[in-house]
Amino acid sequence: MPKHAPRPDVVLITKADCHLCAEARAAVGRVTAALGIGWTEESVDDDAALRERFAEEIPVVLVDGVQRDFWKIDEVRLARTLRRVLDTQP
Repeated sequence: MPKHAPRPDVVLITKADCHLCAEARAAVGRVTAALGIGWTEESVDDDAALRERFAEEIPVVLVDGVQRDFWKIDEVRLARTLRRVLDTQP
């Protein structure tokens, strides 16, 4: 039986009362929906390590654990990154 390659792990790091986070949520949602992949959200409000690491860059998009964008999410760049990841999976 063939194994399916795991999808890219897309994580949006946010915080409460953040207008850029709301915009990022919508952008990430549009891009991932168009590519048929899911994403998750984590808040620096709930995680001291995330807060320490990303305090001045919220919102942040991680793809497979690598920071790919922050503040204003570039949908074209995110889609290009995710397509590249999808194309390299067996």
